[in-house]
Amino acid sequence: MNIRQFEGQQPLFKPETYFQGKTWAWGVFEDRFGNLKRQFQAEIQGDWDGQTLTLDEHFVYSDGETEQRIWRIVRGDDNLYTGTAGDVVGEARGQTAGNAFQWRYQLNLPVGENHWVVNFNDWLWLQPGGVVVSRTSVTKWGLELGTLTVFFSKRGPAS
Repeated sequence: MNIRQFEGQQPLFKPETYFQGKTWAWGVFEDRFGNLKRQFQAEIQGDWDGQTLTLDEHFVYSDGETEQRIWRIVRGDDNLYTGTAGDVVGEARGQTAGNAFQWRYQLNLPVGENHWVVNFNDWLWLQPGGVVVSRTSVTKWGLELGTLTVFFSKRGPAS
């Protein structure tokens, strides 16, 4: 896919606007064979100061494991974004067009007793009604390890 193919698509997706305040997420990771490996929920607090979007993400996995990631994302010219987080190797880079946001980065991922540096190629699309759908290809050495599917909403979990 090319980000330009989404120009003109509505609703317009601006991460700094969408993720301002509280957002919830639900996701699954499937390996390259289509086997469901992990499920999670996340609560995200976003703060936009006019230059930097800070996302404080709290994950709870179905096996009880918890994780926190804090992103600092800066919007540049031409709808370009850069970001950092504690477990991100180097700098993440992204771009928006229309209702889409492509976000690429390397993550230092714990795997058993080891850590693997894996590549994430995120595609996020803002849908009418305020839901964001995300599909992420996770690769290492050019081989796909699996796919991450995430749904984001401004409405919290049902009681």
